[in-house]
Amino acid sequence: MPVRRLNHAVLYVGDLAATVDFYRYTLGFEVRMEIPGRAAFLRAPDSANDHDLGLFSVPGGAPQRGHYLGLYHLAWEVGTLAELAEIRNRLAERGALAGASDHRVSKSLYAKDPSGIEFEVMWRVPADAWEQETARGGMIAPLDLEAELARWGNLVTGAAAGSVT
Repeated sequence: MPVRRLNHAVLYVGDLAATVDFYRYTLGFEVRMEIPGRAAFLRAPDSANDHDLGLFSVPGGAPQRGHYLGLYHLAWEVGTLAELAEIRNRLAERGALAGASDHRVSKSLYAKDPSGIEFEVMWRVPADAWEQETARGGMIAPLDLEAELARWGNLVTGAAAGSVT
């Protein structure tokens, strides 16, 4: 059940508009989705991902009461839902599993390493199904991994499938 690659990074930022402008201008990222004043999801040119960089605005633009600037989490991609289920079991055994979400275009687990650093492990829905998935409503829902396994089976996607789209 290997992790295939880093899928995306998420950062807490002080000035959302300036940070979006920076990544658009310097690296050619395109805005995929924006929640004005709160968050933006950007994709690198020619990327097969829904997004490569997530940006979340810190209230007031500076660290305060539980908010900080910098890395929120990294997302590691697996090739199959069976691999995701095996990782879920291993994370649970270690008491590291912190949550699970259905992001429509991905199925995700959240965990914390021994230092308390959060990370995500995710399976990517085939890109040709993204429109259908996002039409189901809501950006985030609880993950029912068993139902997703029944629905998608052991379909290999993303980097594991050599996907570039």
